Amino acid sequence: MYNVSIIGASGYTGAQLVQLVKQHPLLSLHSTYVSEKSNDAGKQIGSLHGNLAHVDSVLTPISAEALTMLANNVDFIFLATPHEASHDWMPTLTSGKAKVLDLSGAFRLKDTDVFASYYGFEHQQTACLQKAVYGLAEWYSESIASASVIAVPGCYPTASLSALKPLSENNLLDDAVRPVINAVSGVSGAGRKASLTTSFFEVSLQAYGVLGHRHTPEIEAYLGTPVIFTPHLGNFKRGILATVTVKVKQGVTSAQLEQAYTQAYADKPIVRLRESFPKIDDVANTPFVDLHWKLDETSGYAVVTAAIDNVMKGAASQAIQCLNIMTAQPVETGLVL
Repeated sequence: MYNVSIIGASGYTGAQLVQLVKQHPLLSLHSTYVSEKSNDAGKQIGSLHGNLAHVDSVLTPISAEALTMLANNVDFIFLATPHEASHDWMPTLTSGKAKVLDLSGAFRLKDTDVFASYYGFEHQQTACLQKAVYGLAEWYSESIASASVIAVPGCYPTASLSALKPLSENNLLDDAVRPVINAVSGVSGAGRKASLTTSFFEVSLQAYGVLGHRHTPEIEAYLGTPVIFTPHLGNFKRGILATVTVKVKQGVTSAQLEQAYTQAYADKPIVRLRESFPKIDDVANTPFVDLHWKLDETSGYAVVTAAIDNVMKGAASQAIQCLNIMTAQPVETGLVL
């Protein structure tokens, strides 16, 4: 058994991690933490998330002493924390035996100038940044297996890259035309903290972060080509539907696209290649990525759709996938019953 601690356990992603750890056959929940000044400190996690009412775990306020203790006494630490907190705490958390899976954006971008531009503060933890491996489980498993720090991808990049990487890796994309990604997320992507913009009465279908969202450079960095990415907020709880329009190189056929996706995901049980365009209800509360595509061979334009649960594959279950890889377990362990 591996001992696991979760920092930031009161939020949607943290609570989802608690559930996944509790149902995993090889993981033991050591402790759950919240920020030092959190109103949730001292509460049982089940009092905040009713589906976890059976879990006996108190949300403990984090401290410098606790960070050092965790680094030396647990096997894995999940950070479901703000970017700044993950950035500041990483040197301490990696100073002992523990391996860290960070679900913030603090260690996803290797270019520190780009990071500062999009995240609003300078990156100071260069040693930890150099060690961090991008945790897109289907594509970087060899690096993940030997890593001590995993930068778990964002939810939008997970959907977008899952849809696009089979095309880019097979050199099928027309270099002169940027992929256009239109993606819609449920309100859980904005976090648990109450906000007027995410209240039920206010939420409608709306684009945000247009031509400037911080997930754009993340997608571009791991795809290797510029994109146009437009996120949208939808009036549903969880899930992401990403519809991606691409131009393929002249002469590329539907059979080549079929081959690219089939070969990329043939041995990847979390990715489901569908026979029709997926919907969010197909993946909500599951760890799966559902993909479907269609090519107009006359024009050379293709449309690819990826559907994921933003809290699961876009965060918590992908972190568990990475842990499974790091412990040489089947990637679906504890995720697919």
